[in-house]
Amino acid sequence: MNSNSTKKLLLGNEALAQGAIDAGISGVYAYPGTPSTEITEYIQRSKIAKELKIHSNWSVNEKTAMEAALGMSYAGKRALTVMKHVGLNVAADVFMNMAISGINGGLVVVVADDPSMHSSQNEQDSRNYGKFAMIPIFEPSNQQEAYTITKHAFNLSEQLGLPIMIRMVTRLSHSRTGIEIGQRETQNNICLPKNPHQFQLIPMHARKRYQHLVALQNVNRESSENSAFNKYIDGPNTSMGIITAGIAYNYLQENFENDSCPYPILKISQYPLPKKQVKKLFDTCKKILVLEDGAPFIEELVSDYFGENKKVIGRLTGHINRVGELNPDNIANALGFDVVINDNLPKVVSARPPELCVGCGHRDLFDAINILKKESNNQQVFGDIGCYALGVLAPYESINTLIDMGASITMAKGAADAGIHPSIAIIGDSTFTHSGMTGLLDAVIENTPITVIISDNSAIAMTGAQDSSASGRLINICKGIGVDEDHLKVITPLHKNLEENINLIRDEINYKGVSVIISQRPCVQLSKEKKDKLKEASLN
Repeated sequence: MNSNSTKKLLLGNEALAQGAIDAGISGVYAYPGTPSTEITEYIQRSKIAKELKIHSNWSVNEKTAMEAALGMSYAGKRALTVMKHVGLNVAADVFMNMAISGINGGLVVVVADDPSMHSSQNEQDSRNYGKFAMIPIFEPSNQQEAYTITKHAFNLSEQLGLPIMIRMVTRLSHSRTGIEIGQRETQNNICLPKNPHQFQLIPMHARKRYQHLVALQNVNRESSENSAFNKYIDGPNTSMGIITAGIAYNYLQENFENDSCPYPILKISQYPLPKKQVKKLFDTCKKILVLEDGAPFIEELVSDYFGENKKVIGRLTGHINRVGELNPDNIANALGFDVVINDNLPKVVSARPPELCVGCGHRDLFDAINILKKESNNQQVFGDIGCYALGVLAPYESINTLIDMGASITMAKGAADAGIHPSIAIIGDSTFTHSGMTGLLDAVIENTPITVIISDNSAIAMTGAQDSSASGRLINICKGIGVDEDHLKVITPLHKNLEENINLIRDEINYKGVSVIISQRPCVQLSKEKKDKLKEASLN
């Protein structure tokens, strides 16, 4: 450790956040989403970040977060934007276009993927988005690299004039180790773009910017070929070569003592794929094992580069499971080691489905909905992303669908258009402001006969009870969208109110138009201080 550094015990997410602070960011823009949430929370708690006045308030959704980060970059300052993999779907519009416009101040996009879907609807691999956008991608193999790569990524972003993606995965995000912390860079001064047309993506300017992006690909590839984060490690046994990406390198080394893997290894933490080093491995070894946490991204690329080659083994050949996250044991099996993976865990450590907290207001809401369900054989309840998604499970089994953020209202509308009645949407307060408002506007325009229940617990509860941007605003938002005030109701989901709530919900279900019911009760996990503030705000 050099004299200018210190050590901290940090999660992978926290190491990345510290790297961003030390890279001289002026703002972080994000929407909470596991496994990415701790990055922004670390910056929000940081005393240094407060002293430096680093902007760190939560955004309404991932698209607004990324656009705000681009706005800070436009002003010449460095910005970080953070989300989980499905959040990148929400931000895909600006993500693809800012690759063409380029950046001014350094801009880093952190996406935390969730192999094995520990808390997600799908297992998508965000490296595909980075390749699609033709921007550099980094994939740290450990927490120290998460710190070091983040600092480097901001410098490379300004050097190339491009946004940079850093891909994290759940196990790296949420595991902890000692990190060596270096010197902190000062924040950039405001400096507007030199090219007045750079951010004007009308066709006549966008065509030139796209040509510029394509021309940069040789520079991107050269940067990857020479990257200190990509390493070719010789080994005496050339019967097999191994390509590892990100955390897979750590898992591989866990199968050998003292980093004594006998096979040549190509460790990859920066993309585009370094073709020269891949070719060297192909020329040297009889077969190639590809180890990557997520989709067979590299495996498919090397097959494309070198033709249909039976030398390549990995997820596509069944040597590694096609779905689910990577771990040292399934790598051991791929290496031919006699490791038995025992899935019969003792009950005390076996996976248990999550459940709603005792005293949660969602419970009382589901009780009312389930009683009403018995009155109609055709009642369909369209759910959304949040704690209330647990209404899919026993003992409630109240929700029929669960797809993505905001889909409850729009799916309820489509079902109603098809003739389904009653058609009910359940959406949380934060999810409503994230991506439900536009769907409600669609329904209001046509006065579609749906009942929208906003289950308002005044928090983004599923990810740790962060502040909800909807708090104190839902009634005014719904009025502004055009909901008829006679069919905009507020209920308190408590057992003592059950009969009253059932009658009110039944009346709104029977109304042949859009009705909105706000089921309002603070999350039981909120601190007394937060609850008192909410109560005070409701009285004013």
